[in-house]
Amino acid sequence: MPHRYFTGEIGGGRAALTGADAHHLAHVMRAHVGDTVLLCGPDALEYTGTVVSIGEGRVEFTVSEGLPSTAEPRCEVTLYAAYPKQGKLEEIIRHGVELGAARVVPFFSRYCVAAPKKEDAKNERYRRIAAEAAKQCGRGRVPEVEMPRPDFAAVCAEFAAYDLVLFFYEGGGRPLRQLLTAETPQRIAIVTGSEGGFAPEEAAQAAAAGAVSVGLGPRILRCETAPLAALAAVLTLTGDLE
Repeated sequence: MPHRYFTGEIGGGRAALTGADAHHLAHVMRAHVGDTVLLCGPDALEYTGTVVSIGEGRVEFTVSEGLPSTAEPRCEVTLYAAYPKQGKLEEIIRHGVELGAARVVPFFSRYCVAAPKKEDAKNERYRRIAAEAAKQCGRGRVPEVEMPRPDFAAVCAEFAAYDLVLFFYEGGGRPLRQLLTAETPQRIAIVTGSEGGFAPEEAAQAAAAGAVSVGLGPRILRCETAPLAALAAVLTLTGDLE
């Protein structure tokens, strides 16, 4: 199987890799002119790229016509995950990308144990983790990992952009099977809480903003388990894990 790389420099039958990816292809994989790789652009299309030149920090290609990636879910699911402590967000991002999340948006809420600290530097690392996971699992694009929202009100302000917002609440709610089918609308948001869960006023905020409260069964899941279980359940019920 050809090696997979992501690039923003693609179009008009040409493409290029720069930076670490160019170094990896040229010096680790020891590519030569005429070798082929799989290139993925921001459009979630996959292209066969043929190496035409290898320079210092840059590899250039001619590319085939792009084809839609079969690894991208039909539903575009954004995962809003309350910020956990002790680096657990890295695992949520890594496995969320593997399962098929389109975006990961951390946020701080009332009962979060973690507090904001050097978030710009952390976000750079989180984006690298997302890119590595996307390569490993064969995604057609690198999902976005956004800067954390400062509070739950900021999260609720974004709900209008989605066709369906699922608020996973320890207080329970409607069964997922009643809400999700293969005909479910395309843009879905999943919202999961921190170690301390959600405050009652946050649950009320979510409902007022149009979210539907749902549960994940009778067991209490850890804050790093809940978003992945929710994502897997949503994609299963919409037919994307078949």
